[in-house]
Amino acid sequence: MSDKPEAAEEAKAPAKSKKMLIIILAVVLIVLAVGGGGAYFYISKQRAAAAAAEDGEDASTSKAADHGSIKSPPVYLPLDSMVVNLADPGGEKVAQIGITLEVTDAKASDSVKSFLPTIRNGVLKQISKRTAEELLSIEGKESLARDILKEASIPFGGGGDSEHEESPVAKKKPPSKKNANAEMPVKGVLFSSFIVQ
Repeated sequence: MSDKPEAAEEAKAPAKSKKMLIIILAVVLIVLAVGGGGAYFYISKQRAAAAAAEDGEDASTSKAADHGSIKSPPVYLPLDSMVVNLADPGGEKVAQIGITLEVTDAKASDSVKSFLPTIRNGVLKQISKRTAEELLSIEGKESLARDILKEASIPFGGGGDSEHEESPVAKKKPPSKKNANAEMPVKGVLFSSFIVQ
């Protein structure tokens, strides 16, 4: 009878070692699979980045040339909301418009603030020239934004009236006007609210 328990123990020992061997092999295979997958993704990302760098190199250099070097993010200068009677017959239509000016930097913002009463006056005049139908269209809003940008540039030597732009003398000097606009502190006009009633 003593031979049977020893045989049972000897049979259990190889079974335990087989289980342990299977577990170790499974762990090694999982580690290799995870490592191989990680290496595959890493290499594929590196290749994709290299391909994008080659393709995007020309595009990025042209974008940098188009936008110039960006020294600092733009500064936004909100104006008080304006309620204006529109040029519709009967004078019953009004527009309530919130405008934010995009300026080049904080120094330019201070400069623009000193001319805000003049700029606001010009903006009010530009809005009051329009009808509700004009302001409700996208083209009308874009046209108004361009005209407001011109009004905001007038105190700094830019903008100007459309009458002057049509004269033959003004047509001969577009390069100087472009140079003047490039130095203008107000770079864009954004609408923060736009209600026409």
